[in-house]
Amino acid sequence: MSALAEHATRSQSATSRAFFEQPLNERLRTFLRLEFLYRQLRHHLDLESPWDSRAVLSTMLDIIAILSRGDVRSDVQKELERQATIYDQLRHRPQVDERRLTGILRNLQRHRESLAGLGPQYLFPLRENEFLNAVKHRSAIPGGTCEFDLPDYTHWLRGPHKQRRADMDEWLTGICTLCESVAELMWIMRAGGEASPMVAVNGVFQHSLSRTGPSNMLRVGLADAQNVYPEISASHHRFTVRFMTWSGVASRPVQVTDDVEFDLQIC
Repeated sequence: MSALAEHATRSQSATSRAFFEQPLNERLRTFLRLEFLYRQLRHHLDLESPWDSRAVLSTMLDIIAILSRGDVRSDVQKELERQATIYDQLRHRPQVDERRLTGILRNLQRHRESLAGLGPQYLFPLRENEFLNAVKHRSAIPGGTCEFDLPDYTHWLRGPHKQRRADMDEWLTGICTLCESVAELMWIMRAGGEASPMVAVNGVFQHSLSRTGPSNMLRVGLADAQNVYPEISASHHRFTVRFMTWSGVASRPVQVTDDVEFDLQIC
């Protein structure tokens, strides 16, 4: 089981509430986008149809585009080191689950070593791959990857799934290493604190963020029976949550005027 699948299982068993998340800095925006795309990629990767292989390549190219915009690998390494330092300081605190703490630190170290082994040029083979570049170029055009535009792509898609899977696994080696590290970090952030019960008076909740420590992400939890969802606007210092009613895709959402009970977690 991949780290992503393991984290999803743990999250589902931990709560039946639906959580809406809002990143508070650019690093977390990148991490959440990578996590979202990687979940999508893993879903299609295990399926055998040519349409699923198309989805894998399209998602993989989106991930490559994000990873090419900055030194994401370095950002992930720094966050792994920061989390390792935080958890290592818990060793001498009373009532700490030593076994669980050791497991978390071991996982963080494993991901740090894996990323170090990638090296800074891990994307170079993918950027220089003519086949992937052709798919990327034509993907910018609506319907641009159809048969008459990319006959070689169509030929590859019609081949045995075993061969397609082998090619995709080779392309995804470095990407999976980095995305699994992101999945580990996101699980640690979500599991690192408890959600507190709150009430949005007349459907609106405002709160100032603490300046004593970093705030990376907000999580707003709602019971499944509540037919509302939050719209969150946030800065480094404060945030506002407005709850909206859902009446279907044919109607515009309307802000709730009643009090709304919800859970708030600041990671």
